[in-house]
Amino acid sequence: MQKSFASDNYSGADPKIIEAIKKANIGHSGAYGNDIYTKRAVMKFREHFGKDIDVYFVFNGTSANVLALASVTSSFNSVICAETAHVNVDECSAPEKFTGCKLIPILTADGKISVENILPHIIRLGDQHHAQAKVISITQSTEFGTLYSLKEIKEIADFAHKNNMVLHVDGARISNAAASLNKTLKEITFDLGVDVLSFGGTKNGMIFGDAVVFRNKSLSKEFMYIRKQGMQLASKMRFISTQFEELLSNDLWLKNAQNSNKMARLLADEIKNIPKIKITQKVEANAVFAIIPNQYLPKLQKEYFFYVWDEKNSEVRLMCSFDTTAEDIYDFAKLIKKTVR
Repeated sequence: MQKSFASDNYSGADPKIIEAIKKANIGHSGAYGNDIYTKRAVMKFREHFGKDIDVYFVFNGTSANVLALASVTSSFNSVICAETAHVNVDECSAPEKFTGCKLIPILTADGKISVENILPHIIRLGDQHHAQAKVISITQSTEFGTLYSLKEIKEIADFAHKNNMVLHVDGARISNAAASLNKTLKEITFDLGVDVLSFGGTKNGMIFGDAVVFRNKSLSKEFMYIRKQGMQLASKMRFISTQFEELLSNDLWLKNAQNSNKMARLLADEIKNIPKIKITQKVEANAVFAIIPNQYLPKLQKEYFFYVWDEKNSEVRLMCSFDTTAEDIYDFAKLIKKTVR
């Protein structure tokens, strides 16, 4: 089957992940996380993020985001995020439904928000008539494939804490960010003051499964109940846990992310000089955003499916995966050149 550039969750699973599941599929084991696989996976997270963190496994990214937000808010709170944030545009109002909170989206050209454009929304604190700002939620890497610098995250974290707020990171592609920044997972999150992280596995070689990671256990003291009430407590949790244990062992998370990032840079290099093609965002992780004239899209999508991000401007999103190869890139670029010439 022809590979696509639609999303990094279109890919299959890393063979090492498959093998880990096979090994876990032997005999009986405790349910609901009371198993050796979950214990070992938790230890792996603590190796990467610190011994005092708390981590819980869920089925997918939407649940990780929604339940993370639910654990640190009350229904009278508001959550500040980028207008393009997954929690705002791609989760079918699940954050509002399950938290009761008001989302306050900020217009952004590159997927990133800053203290400067957050500040106007920190208003009427203590006013019973107004939703009380409680969480700043950022995405790393962003929906545009761009990256927050360590300095930018630290500034947002310090601002959040100064205003008695919590910083949440949607880390569906946090591994790609760490690989690109050449930093550890802890260095780009908890060392900077991030309070709660939605850690993605599905987009980096796992079959399914994401995690909610708390820097401070005081924020997670009721999460076990929130997860159960949110229908995300897996009975046979070992099949999520063993994937995370494998992903976080022997730098598999890093190797997979490095490859998808490398392939995105290669793709950008291959198409940036094609007439009529324009790269629209910095290529900092595993996404390439480009304008391709609308009349060429049907032919290209027939061979390699991808999504049109902005129909008005004919801007497309091209995602690379852990298993994308240079041959895939060259073949796709060759088709683009042939189509638009």
